[in-house]
Amino acid sequence: MSGIIGFRSLAPKTKNLVVAGSLTGFVFGVYFYTMRAVGGTDELQIAIDKFEDQKHTTEPEATLAPKA
Repeated sequence: MSGIIGFRSLAPKTKNLVVAGSLTGFVFGVYFYTMRAVGGTDELQIAIDKFEDQKHTTEPEATLAPKA
């Protein structure tokens, strides 16, 4: 509990700055953790992109008129 006693001896503005800095650091930490977890490679999106590429490469062959 000596940390709290040291915190109590600070001036009110200093306490506010310490609390604001801690909260800001926590919020940024949660934000960057979330963006990293969500922004990772999505296997489903990769599969969809591959399917779309295959669809576009086989599509012109199917629409060509036969040479007779």
